[in-house]
Amino acid sequence: MTGSVTRSMTRSMTRSMTERAEVDERPAQSLPASPGAALGARLARGELSAAAAALNLLETDTAEARREAVQLLDAVSVEALGHEPAAHIIGVTGPPGVGKSTLLCALLARWRAAERSVAIIAVDPSSRRSGGALLGDRARILHDPADGGVFIRSMAAGEQLGGVAPATRAAVAALSACFDVVVVETVGVGQSETDVAELADTVAVVVQPGSGDVLQFLKAGIMEIPDVLVVTKADLGALALRAQADLHAALRALGGAGRPVISVCAIPPTQGIEQLAEALEQHRRTLALPARRAAARRAHALADFAAEHGQRGLRALGGRRAGATWLERQPQQASLTQLRRALEERLPHP
Repeated sequence: MTGSVTRSMTRSMTRSMTERAEVDERPAQSLPASPGAALGARLARGELSAAAAALNLLETDTAEARREAVQLLDAVSVEALGHEPAAHIIGVTGPPGVGKSTLLCALLARWRAAERSVAIIAVDPSSRRSGGALLGDRARILHDPADGGVFIRSMAAGEQLGGVAPATRAAVAALSACFDVVVVETVGVGQSETDVAELADTVAVVVQPGSGDVLQFLKAGIMEIPDVLVVTKADLGALALRAQADLHAALRALGGAGRPVISVCAIPPTQGIEQLAEALEQHRRTLALPARRAAARRAHALADFAAEHGQRGLRALGGRRAGATWLERQPQQASLTQLRRALEERLPHP
């Protein structure tokens, strides 16, 4: 009898120890993911419906939100995905009133007809009262609100002078994990909006006939950033042809004569939209994409570092240019988080 009880107790203790061991050895993946990591995982799975919540998080400037944003971006990094995101990231820039939003309406219709999912970030001027985006550009981009393959978001430019909002780079990194096309339409401040070239695969600069923009662009250096140039309002005829000729002459002067200059009319009956879409695609096909994306991550890391530590932090790197040069020596596959950490480690310790 005693032996039977002993054997029963031994079996019970063994079972209890085994259960505890199974609990202790449970893989970490079974633990609940943080909100940021969960959103990133949804984007990585191609869930377009996660886009709004992801951008809400990325635009929230609290300590907790910033920690969660790191988790989100890590979940859509090259290391996590196993490859560069397949999205075509397009920057569309040009002065106010040139017709960027109208042009995007026509391109959006063309991309959706080809069953490509599209995310558009319209960087708008900031409201002096609330600090938020004025929403003008988003309101002008016409689309079907029930179309789940389209996501359009306005972002306030704040005090940024580079044509993009503070959270734009992070938003592009997140959205490119699940959308086929990601477009950044800059705020339209004219001569200072060249930052878009650091985050886009392909940059389109939009010019209006008879506006004198070409001379201003040459002065500001904007003519050095476009991969495709677009002349709007082709229905103006001779005036549009003159603008095209001016752009070709400017490109030859800068040694960029091979860049396409496309004349378009974005209102019905449209003209040149198919040729523009093909020119954008052709540029993408010629890219060394891993190198382009690595450069974008390095620029993102340096911009975040400068925003966090200001001029004092940049001086610790030897200046912005020295910091950029140092980042170029980092591994091409390095994630944004790894690059940020590497920059932080270069700060002098108190």
